[in-house]
Order: sequence, then structure tokens, then C-alpha cells
Amino acid sequence: MSSSSLTQDSRKVAGRTAYQDGLAAEDIVLRTYRSRGYQLVDQRWRGRCGEIDLIFSGNDELIFVEVKKARSSDIAAERLSDRQLWRIARSAEDYIGTVAADPMTPMRLDLATVDANGRVAVLENLTLD
Repeated sequence: MSSSSLTQDSRKVAGRTAYQDGLAAEDIVLRTYRSRGYQLVDQRWRGRCGEIDLIFSGNDELIFVEVKKARSSDIAAERLSDRQLWRIARSAEDYIGTVAADPMTPMRLDLATVDANGRVAVLENLTLD
């Protein structure tokens, strides 16, 4: 087998592992929000502007959650770029405008990080610069 085939195979395995890690992180965050009394409305919703990992309802608002996993919560939080936050905000507006029953529904954007030990940290109500 050539070294380029091994490299390709390694990337495929790494990609599958990262995907599975992401799904596991979403599941941990899902359980965390449910334990706080929120109801899952949608998961991996894809609109014109991009995908939103988790959407919950509770306290008369919709919560759009981006999930990031890394060795530590700090590293995971650093992986959310301003550009990505803007994309998530536009996707949330798209969701409210096309799916939500009331286009005036209050909303917030949260970042949920999952560290290597499965601990969840939630940064609520992110703001755009």
C-alpha cells in the first residue's frame, strides 16, 4: 500500500472519529438542556445559511445551541469564530422566519462546550460584535 493511501485512510478514520465525537457531544449537551427543563425542538437543522446543532424551547423563547468539543472548555470555546457566530445568528433568524409559529419569538444563542471528560459548560446569550 502506498503512503498516500495510508494518509487517505488515516484522514478517513480521523474524520469518522471526529464526527462520532461530535454526535456524542451533542447527546451530552441535549441531556444537559433537558435536565434544565428545556424541550428539544430540532437537531442539526439546516437552513439557507447553515446548520444549527440543537434548538430548544423553554421560558417562552427558542435557544439555538452550537456545540463544540475539545480537550478543555476553553479550547472548545476558542473554536467558535465570529464568522461562525454570525452564520449561526443568520440561521436562527432563518429558522424563526420559516419554521417558528411566531416570527416575534424571543431567542438566544448559546455555546455549549464539552471537554475530554464529558463535562459541559454553557455560555448563554452570546452577542455579536
